Amino acid sequence: MMFIATFGTLFILMGSFPEIEHVVEVPLLSKATSTTSHNHKGGFRTLPFIIANEAFERLASIGLMPNMILYLTREYGMETAAATNFLLLWSAATNFTPLIAALLADSCVGRYSMIAFGSVTSLLGMVLLWSTTMIPRQTSNQLTNVYNSTSTMQLLILHSSFALMAIGAGGIRSSSLAFGVDQLSMKDKDGNVKESYFGWYYASVTLSILLGLTGVVYIQETIGWKVGFGIPVILMFISTISFFLASPFYVKLETKKNMVSGLAQVIVASYRNRLVQLNQEYGNLTYYHEKDSILLVPSESLRFLNKACMIKDPSQDLKPDGRPLNPWNLCTVDQVEELKALLRVIPIWTAGIMLTVNVSQGSFLVLEASSMDRHITSNFEIPSGSFGTFMIISVVLWVILYDRVLVPAASLILGRPACLGSKQKIGLGLFSSCVSIASLAIVENIRRGIAIDQGYSEQPQAVVNLSALWLLPRQILDGLAEASACIGQNEFFLAELPQSMSSLASTLGGLAMSVGNLAASFVLSGVDGVTGGGGNESWLSSNINKGHYDYYYAFIFSLCIANFGYFIYCSKAYGPCKGNGKYNFK
Repeated sequence: MMFIATFGTLFILMGSFPEIEHVVEVPLLSKATSTTSHNHKGGFRTLPFIIANEAFERLASIGLMPNMILYLTREYGMETAAATNFLLLWSAATNFTPLIAALLADSCVGRYSMIAFGSVTSLLGMVLLWSTTMIPRQTSNQLTNVYNSTSTMQLLILHSSFALMAIGAGGIRSSSLAFGVDQLSMKDKDGNVKESYFGWYYASVTLSILLGLTGVVYIQETIGWKVGFGIPVILMFISTISFFLASPFYVKLETKKNMVSGLAQVIVASYRNRLVQLNQEYGNLTYYHEKDSILLVPSESLRFLNKACMIKDPSQDLKPDGRPLNPWNLCTVDQVEELKALLRVIPIWTAGIMLTVNVSQGSFLVLEASSMDRHITSNFEIPSGSFGTFMIISVVLWVILYDRVLVPAASLILGRPACLGSKQKIGLGLFSSCVSIASLAIVENIRRGIAIDQGYSEQPQAVVNLSALWLLPRQILDGLAEASACIGQNEFFLAELPQSMSSLASTLGGLAMSVGNLAASFVLSGVDGVTGGGGNESWLSSNINKGHYDYYYAFIFSLCIANFGYFIYCSKAYGPCKGNGKYNFK
């Protein structure tokens, strides 16, 4: 049913595309050309296969995530803090590998090869994870302190499966969106086909996440781990097959020059020319730039980097044809400005890390939901692992509310087009994140008190007389935070970084999520170690009724407030954005 719903929806959505031709005019990355003939390749017919590939990969991987905390603690006997740390590191790796894969795809192997490698690797990882459900183990019981005896080989298989899935996800997610753009002709890119492709791409991914958080999670809880982990294997197999089916029709571009080496050349050239005085030794400064560049001189910000593109002696710095004798001694003005732009956005980028630290507490949310009354009717209760669905729904609703209600209403009231600027959106998201974790701390304090009053101090899996729907404010506010901050970050990076760095700009959000997961793991380990020392019960005890998760959330709240103040300072220090104009709220 999930296959029919997802794949059928993909082709229904594709019907919303404007009509486009099947003969594609290949965009040039540099002087590269396609490795095969361009006639009758690319176009609309290839897009459903590319979208289906990532949609099914997301459906498979997201479906594994919510209940994984229960699988690791109950089947492998891991402590709650250790299992959560394990999942945070996996999430960090999954968000970091797309950056590495994107650099490799652009500079070495190409996007098609990277997606193909990622698909096969993800499939292997999920097959390995599925095999762990068939390895005999002693059932864990945290109440009697009897844990399953897990062999080294079993742990090796478990860790290998997660590593393969993280690597595979990086290969697919780094290149799918850009590979779809490669299939479009220049006419399609200039029209509204590209915009429609982006919209339905994200709509399909969102649909996959919803199905993963509901359908796959429900199967795991009602039928068991063997079937629950076997379904993602089937979905990932469909993902892989769907991508390879259209291989003869894909446009496959050759790779271009590595951008990373260009940025490194600026750093090295600036250091080598560090003793040069820009204003004293040379009267009329001359800077090296490419013939077709619109940047003839570098900006005045971060002036020490200008030494990398300054021509000291043409006879020693340039070849007879005008090119640099050594690109590690002399760079172009464009290279210098690219590095400057990247350095300037880093402070605001770091402010977004704390958003991921907050959202990463979702594993604890599953434990809390499992100990609360999740019944909607007398015969149906929401699976604890599906509470993340409410945040996804909230993201979609907030986007629709902002785009279709708030912006038109504000424009009507002000008598001119109006919208939030990118930094305003980031600030709104960070503030909403602060409020969301505060609400979770309050609810957990109430839940723990009720559990103790009802005599469940030694029964962490007992269900207390408190509706799990009290967790929804946290999910709704997190949805606002994600919808506002993440979209604002993408707009900010894409607007502030040069067009030549668009690929890097599109991966900065994922990199922030990766660092955020690592930071969340560091904070969790620190709190668990400090509060659990000296024989004391840790705030993050495996028995959530004896621990103090409410104190832990309060600590995260204090970090979020401090981070919000840091963002305000960085935002003011950065100054106006390139996108700031008459349409932004003042």
